[in-house]
Amino acid sequence: MKTLTLKNKVQTNATLLPNDFIDNYMIDANGEFVKVYLFLLRHLDDPCSSLTLTTIADCLNNTEGDILRAFRYWEKEGLLRLERDAEGRITGLELQRTAQSRPASSGSSVSAASPRPAASAQMQNRTETSVREADMQGQKTGSSDQAALPSAAPSAAVPSPAASKAVPLDAFRAQKEIRSLLFIAEQYLGKTLTHTEMETITYFYETLHMSADLIEYLIESCVENGHKSMHYIRKVAFSWSEAGIETVSQAKEESALYSRTCYTVLNAFGIKSRGPASSELAYIRKWSEDYGFSSDIIAEACRRTISSTHQPSFEYADSILSRWKQKNIRHLADISVLDEEYLKERSAAKTASRSRTAAKNLNNFERRSYDMESLEEQLLNSN
Repeated sequence: MKTLTLKNKVQTNATLLPNDFIDNYMIDANGEFVKVYLFLLRHLDDPCSSLTLTTIADCLNNTEGDILRAFRYWEKEGLLRLERDAEGRITGLELQRTAQSRPASSGSSVSAASPRPAASAQMQNRTETSVREADMQGQKTGSSDQAALPSAAPSAAVPSPAASKAVPLDAFRAQKEIRSLLFIAEQYLGKTLTHTEMETITYFYETLHMSADLIEYLIESCVENGHKSMHYIRKVAFSWSEAGIETVSQAKEESALYSRTCYTVLNAFGIKSRGPASSELAYIRKWSEDYGFSSDIIAEACRRTISSTHQPSFEYADSILSRWKQKNIRHLADISVLDEEYLKERSAAKTASRSRTAAKNLNNFERRSYDMESLEEQLLNSN
């Protein structure tokens, strides 16, 4: 078969991505975090680039909190170094070299910090080339000389990237993540954490086995909804743990579902100008989580409340839903069957009530008493 000639006429304006990033980092990373890394890599050599946190969030259609989580994730993975000012605000970013296996040679040591991952890939190619050349030279000079040459296999004392990722989280890294979480919590809550609050966050991490990203999103979402109480945050954490939520994406889906339920209730009550109060949220959580009712059943109870009371009443709606819970209602069709049974019982009760009323009236009729002898005597006297 004739050899094919491949010509390149595509644009040269491209971004180089190290293969090591694809092989060892991209697999375990969240997709949104990968987008942030690629975006930073794209603007690395752009002299006219003036990036801000808001700009990155707008370009990637994410929140600033999502961008910050991505920064901290890549910093934890060792691919990004964050420069902060005295107040802890991020002022600069520096991309780091990916952690690759190096030949055990004293003359091939390379600096671990480099702001250009593309240069890291080129450096590895040059290193691998020198290793192959050394191996070929060793084959020519004999086995005795090969011992002094660099080996292409990684040193046994340095685990490969894949092997290092299989090792459980060690105590040092756990302490580092917990310290980072405590700092982040203080920023969101706007105060210095008490000893009890620090123990609570540590409990989330060590006992509930929530990831650092999930705990950060937990605190962020609670604060954005106006709840800075650690008691409230702990209740949400327990509910997520019971629901089996382990990732930020799962938590976002749960939050979206909860928001839709709140909107359904407020819309059914005709409340447009405000969000639910804390006591009202307690009712909504009770109906959706404790009772397990779907949004359509809750909305039906709210509509019946308005029809009966002509005003929003969470207490009245709660009485309806509590009765439906006792009747084991699960679908709207079950409510229709319950309504038919109620109408039959009500009709039977009215019939029984009318019968009792008629019998009572009959018994209360005053009957006249006659003296037959007196009437007969009056009849004889008249004749």
